[in-house]
Amino acid sequence: MSEPEAVDSVQRRVVSVLVLVQVVGGVGNGAGLAVGGLLLKDITGSSVWSGMAVVMLTLGAAAFTIPLSSLAARTGRRPALTLGWCAGALGAGIVVAGSTLDSLPVALLGLALFGGSTAANLQSRFAAVDRAEPSQIGRSLSLVVWSTTVGAVIGPNLTGPGASFADAVGVPDIAGPMLFSAAAFAVAGLLTFGLLRPDPLVHAAGAAPVPRGLRAALPHVRGRTLTAMWAIASSHAVMVAVMALTPVHMEDHGAALEVIGLTISLHIAGMYALSPLMGWLSDAWGPDRTILLGQSVLVLAACVAGTSGGSQAQITIGLTLLGIGWSASVIAGAAKLTESLEVSTRPVVQGLSDLTMNLAGALGGLLAGVVVALSGFGTLNAAAAVLTVPVVVLVLSGRRVAAHTA
Repeated sequence: MSEPEAVDSVQRRVVSVLVLVQVVGGVGNGAGLAVGGLLLKDITGSSVWSGMAVVMLTLGAAAFTIPLSSLAARTGRRPALTLGWCAGALGAGIVVAGSTLDSLPVALLGLALFGGSTAANLQSRFAAVDRAEPSQIGRSLSLVVWSTTVGAVIGPNLTGPGASFADAVGVPDIAGPMLFSAAAFAVAGLLTFGLLRPDPLVHAAGAAPVPRGLRAALPHVRGRTLTAMWAIASSHAVMVAVMALTPVHMEDHGAALEVIGLTISLHIAGMYALSPLMGWLSDAWGPDRTILLGQSVLVLAACVAGTSGGSQAQITIGLTLLGIGWSASVIAGAAKLTESLEVSTRPVVQGLSDLTMNLAGALGGLLAGVVVALSGFGTLNAAAAVLTVPVVVLVLSGRRVAAHTA
């Protein structure tokens, strides 16, 4: 087998394994997202705390991001991703304990550890392009993102079966889906550890020294890299802020738990189902144009969701559009980020990007609860739409500079 054929064979195996893991792990993430806010509301009796579910998930993911990327730089993607999935399994189990004990601190701790699965999920998309050809970066990345669709759409719809299973094992109904999350993450960790061979990052980096840690990443954050990171972080903040309070908004308007689960499922389908199209657009049309498309859809989503009132159909359409806008922006942003970096510097800068993405999401979720409590769901969506403006300015400015220097 020639060297190009060997490289292509490794790439196909890596993507196949990551696709399988994302399907399984997506079940856990989808189930947890659907009930996290409701679980905290059940413990505290206040919707103000509901946004803290996503805050703790994203803070937990942020806390795991740099350690996992540094571990990947030192030992490869396989041990780093395995650790993230196992942390998520432990966290989901602790959330169930917090719900059973009616303890907010225990539940928050569990949600933070749950975030390790989110960090593994995000870093999997970069693992998919460690060996990819430049012309295939968007498509390879988006294929792994797309594979999350199956599990992530199934996950929120486990709220009903989860409640029945919870009743059978003696835990609160609302915590039932978290039991499924714990099992899914444990299986994802085992699959990663057993099947992700050869390690894509070890093969890509070869014998070259790979920088590690936050300090090593900072000098590379400029120009196209900075624009890509900003687009990813801002789009994630918009998505998390609106999504985090949607279950509470729907419950306040009388929606059943199954309807809320369906809405979140369609939202997650919007995030992932069209990702191959977004990857193709990024490769063929360019990341900048695809990011601008994503920002336009995010604004449309905020307008639809923010004026939905008690209409369950309209809020569902708005949340689906929110997912599609996120998909275009984040996939194209990740492709732009990867293209702007040398292979040896990618892990730490990608880790920094995921860190800023998760911190932005945590801030969005934190402020979302306060904004809704003070001024309502419509105001939250209006504020989210405003966050698209700096992204559009940065992308257009970068294109203008590139045109002048060409």
